[in-house]
Amino acid sequence: MSVVIYNSQDPHYKTPFGALRSGEFVSFTLTVPVEYDCQTPYLIINRDGDPPAMLPMKKGRRRDGVDVFTFSCPLSPAGLYYYYFDLYTGYRKLYAGKLGEAYVTTETGTPWQLTVYEKDFETPQHLRGGVFYQIFPDRFYESKPHPEMPFPDRVYRDQKYRRPYFWPNEQHLGYLNMDYFGGDLAGIQQKLPYLCELGVTCIYLNPIFEAHSNHRYNTANYRKVDPVLGTNEDFAALCAAAKKCGIDIILDGVFSHTGSDSIYFNREGRYDSVGAWQSEDSPYRSWYDFSPHYSSGYRCWWGFETLPEVNESERSYRDFICGEGGVIDYWLGLGAAGFRLDVADELPDDFIEEIRRAVKRSGSEKYLLGEVWEDATNKWSYGVRRTYLLGKGLDAVMNYPFKEAALAFLRGGDAVDAADAIMHICENYPAPALNVMMNFMSTHDTVRAITALAGESCEGRDRYWQSEQTLSPEQYETGIRLLRLAYVMIFTLPGIPSVYYGDEIGMQGYKDPFNRAYFNWDSTEDRVRPVIQEMAALRKRCPAFENGTLAIAAASGGVLCYERRAETAVASICVNRTAEPARVIMLGREAEVPPFGYLVATKP
Repeated sequence: MSVVIYNSQDPHYKTPFGALRSGEFVSFTLTVPVEYDCQTPYLIINRDGDPPAMLPMKKGRRRDGVDVFTFSCPLSPAGLYYYYFDLYTGYRKLYAGKLGEAYVTTETGTPWQLTVYEKDFETPQHLRGGVFYQIFPDRFYESKPHPEMPFPDRVYRDQKYRRPYFWPNEQHLGYLNMDYFGGDLAGIQQKLPYLCELGVTCIYLNPIFEAHSNHRYNTANYRKVDPVLGTNEDFAALCAAAKKCGIDIILDGVFSHTGSDSIYFNREGRYDSVGAWQSEDSPYRSWYDFSPHYSSGYRCWWGFETLPEVNESERSYRDFICGEGGVIDYWLGLGAAGFRLDVADELPDDFIEEIRRAVKRSGSEKYLLGEVWEDATNKWSYGVRRTYLLGKGLDAVMNYPFKEAALAFLRGGDAVDAADAIMHICENYPAPALNVMMNFMSTHDTVRAITALAGESCEGRDRYWQSEQTLSPEQYETGIRLLRLAYVMIFTLPGIPSVYYGDEIGMQGYKDPFNRAYFNWDSTEDRVRPVIQEMAALRKRCPAFENGTLAIAAASGGVLCYERRAETAVASICVNRTAEPARVIMLGREAEVPPFGYLVATKP
């Protein structure tokens, strides 16, 4: 049996686990085999961008054929630190392997990351143990028919279960993103009892501000609800009604670009305002970057001429969004509980910090979530190392790495790989952020979970192919079994689970817009919803899911077992994605996990 020299995820070798508050002490322990004849190993550590320091470790007593070495120190200021060990005998070095365990090499490897975050970083407490529910507003529920559209270029879809219009099929007709199924705020309010029964405690709404597309990411007016959805008063009424049910409302903030068809830019001339496109004297002109170097004459988001980018450093724009009485104050004042920042990677860190100050001005329990698709602690974007998860910016991010790990495992990947990917995030993320991370299996930007789990890949396939595909009966049954397991994982891992509307009834769909169909209120599928309700009740009952640490208990092939540990409770979870029963140990007792099944045990 090989001797473990170091494992960053084992408290015997490193305490505390994972990221540190600035100024907090961290302790390292090595157990080096005697035959290595190691006299003085060194901890090699550096703050991101700084030269490394070589710190000699203190030798302790020899025991059981190993020499024990320790080192302890506080780390500050906040930032990313990287470290490895040099045993200094034949230039043996220790670098990070799977699940935190060291491997010995004479070459250069991957160092361990140690995140140090601001000592006063705190995130909303009341969200923990709860459940998010994401709603694409146009496609959830229509309170009453909307055949009379507020603008003539909108197309009303009265047959709710038809597929959304898609590119390029409707491009030549001018219908792209212009078809509306009529979902509205009053409809969401009518369905609050349904959401309460599901166990939802927070609704995340895709954009609701006036915009001339059904997705509304091309904002036309930051201070007005889109008229198809209702009025600002309807939004306030929804927030008030939701609050009585114990449900918060989080809004989508699209602050990196506006629509060209907006009161601010007004390229299409829809509005009476003098937009930036129309005049250099427009009060909004400085918000945008006009130059003949751009093919459209102005800087656009990813080249889309309908999405002119804003200059996020422009003071008048920042004041408009973040200032006293600005956009953030306005919507929080109407009852919103926070914001999700669209394309957070494209917003400067200092702008995000200013947004945070504006959000928290309304109370420390207000929530600021960011859209980030990778590990948010070490992300580079536009040539800059991002600092938005170190305590001065975002509360949390959308947890795409958990989603990808769960999908890969349930589609046949090895449990060790899933465990490694999950623990990597837990180790890197500040605990305050990790505990309020948004965990999900589907969103408006991704293939529906059941389709991703059981269907063919759509990579390299065009929209025509995607529009025609549905799961076969056999694929659907497999998908339902795996979808149940996927939501068990998302509900029991650190963070806050999020259900994308319709996943609970097995709605299918490939990429946008097929993942944005109208909610099938006539569905008779009722095998996923009870699992979600069971897990939601469990999260409410067991405090281990609020802020408990995560430890992998067993990972092999298609069986993954892990534990959540808090001061007053422990939860043991086992997921078996195989067609055979699995014998496992849970909280000291042997148990059998059924094929395509799961078990959860808690104590006390």
